[in-house]
Amino acid sequence: MIGEVQQVRERFEKALAAAGDAQALEQVRIEFLGRNGGCIGELMNHLASLPKEAKPVFGKAVNELKAFAQGELAAAKGRLAAAGDAQRPRPDVTLPGRRPRLGRLHPITRARNQMVEIFARLGFTVAEGPEIEDEWHNFIALNIPEEHPARDPLDNYYIRDNLLLRTQTSTVQIRVMETTPPPVRMIMPGRVYRPDTVDAGHSNMFHQLEGLWVEEGVTMAHLKTMLDMFVHVFFGPDTRTRFRPSFFPFTEPSAEVDVSCLLCGGKGCPACKRSGWMEILGCGMVDPAVLKAVGYDPEKVTGFAFGFGIERPAMLKYGITDIRLLYQNDMRFLEQF
Repeated sequence: MIGEVQQVRERFEKALAAAGDAQALEQVRIEFLGRNGGCIGELMNHLASLPKEAKPVFGKAVNELKAFAQGELAAAKGRLAAAGDAQRPRPDVTLPGRRPRLGRLHPITRARNQMVEIFARLGFTVAEGPEIEDEWHNFIALNIPEEHPARDPLDNYYIRDNLLLRTQTSTVQIRVMETTPPPVRMIMPGRVYRPDTVDAGHSNMFHQLEGLWVEEGVTMAHLKTMLDMFVHVFFGPDTRTRFRPSFFPFTEPSAEVDVSCLLCGGKGCPACKRSGWMEILGCGMVDPAVLKAVGYDPEKVTGFAFGFGIERPAMLKYGITDIRLLYQNDMRFLEQF
């Protein structure tokens, strides 16, 4: 039986020497070390028929042959791999390198990041919330009555009764105040959804950034000063602001804020309809009813809130005339920024 082991070894060495590529090596492995029908495995099947005193010697010889075959196959594969690497053309290290192509931030992302950075310097921190909301956070806690046009099912994306895609990031203001005692100084950037007709100035999905400051002694003067500072940093120091009285259910008093036209410097042009002004946001003092809804005492604290779409300031800043360009993923457009 030891002679049979030696014969298998000689056959293995001969087959290995004749194998010139990876496919041939695999055939050798299957023939001698394969689980089903491999020559070395077949040798082990003879153990049961051998005398007891011969089994240790024969088993040791077969195991040594198996280890030898495995080692030789691994070495042969290594030699083939090294030979293949040697034949591959080597790169010319003296040639100039290829500059990697770098990506760019989307205009909306650039504008959002700059806005967050400006408000962070003013002491605001970022808060985020779910995009699917209930009516309490989207309407009721914000003092929007059931008969208000904003609650019309045709003006919202309802998922089912009492659940809808949020129409404003004011919902995050409510969630923050429900869990955080004053003082609160937060900004809330995020996506919102409204079934608007898509055109050059409107989209049924867009981005908002809202802010909230609630504390003892906060006044409209704080609001105007803070927004003036934001406008001067984001649009430039020569940009002027104008506050116009307005109405929002969740603020009282309320105001719309305009900035001097960035294209004509406030002189009047077709972009600003010859008025010299462009509307960018709404704001106001938080209505006492909203403070009560979240458990704040309106006799002790006051606050202001503001909100604007991120797309519109970004379009004004970068000279973009059609909001749809921001969502088409056209590289010819995006590579300009």
